[in-house]
Amino acid sequence: MASKRKAESWTEEVICLVCLDFFIDPVILECGHNFCRSCITRCWEREERNSCPECRAVFADRTLRVNRALANLAEKARNLNLNPKGKESKLHCEEHEEELKLFCETDKTLICVICAVAQEHREHRFGPIKEAVKIYKDQLKSSLDSLTKKKSDFQEREQQQKEKISGVREQSHSVQSHITSQFAELRQIITEKEQSLLRDLRTEEARILNSMEKNLLKIQENIRFIQEEITKLKEQMDQKDGVIFLKNHLAFYL
Repeated sequence: MASKRKAESWTEEVICLVCLDFFIDPVILECGHNFCRSCITRCWEREERNSCPECRAVFADRTLRVNRALANLAEKARNLNLNPKGKESKLHCEEHEEELKLFCETDKTLICVICAVAQEHREHRFGPIKEAVKIYKDQLKSSLDSLTKKKSDFQEREQQQKEKISGVREQSHSVQSHITSQFAELRQIITEKEQSLLRDLRTEEARILNSMEKNLLKIQENIRFIQEEITKLKEQMDQKDGVIFLKNHLAFYL
């Protein structure tokens, strides 16, 4: 019994917790836990992050160091024809060193046949481990089915929400295009109206200025004529000879 327990004890150390088989190409993580290289690689690819499946520690990069000592122990276990998947693990009672075959429903713990008749568990409800496994697996299956349905419902709601978001965006883009088009037309109309008003203004300006410039020319001609008359009168006023003054003055009015 002791040698069997001892053999099971050291072989448990060479079993990968992911595949539950002896290590193949074992590697050690930064946290100190060991896994098959292919197992930990698949875990990281599936979870899309670098974390330890046992302690959940997260690593910045995928640093994997070969554990040659563990690889040698796993090879020895294979040579001894110990198959961890060939049979169920058999744990033993720490107090009585008997195989744990019963499950105490009251204490939620594994017990051996001696524990079952002991005073501690005498009034407790217990049964075979296989029955307990079936009960709890059924409960897990019920929880799994419920969660699966919830997940499906949320995925459906997620899709509906995505479609609504897409619809709002499409509608917004359509309204934006319509607004842009309408304001482009308004800008075109305003620009054409501006150009038309400017043309009318320039035409009216030219008409008014033409009339005013003609009047200006007439005024300027009158000013020149008056200035000439003023100059003649001043010349007569400046004449010193009275005879000549009278002669020119009379001739001016004749």
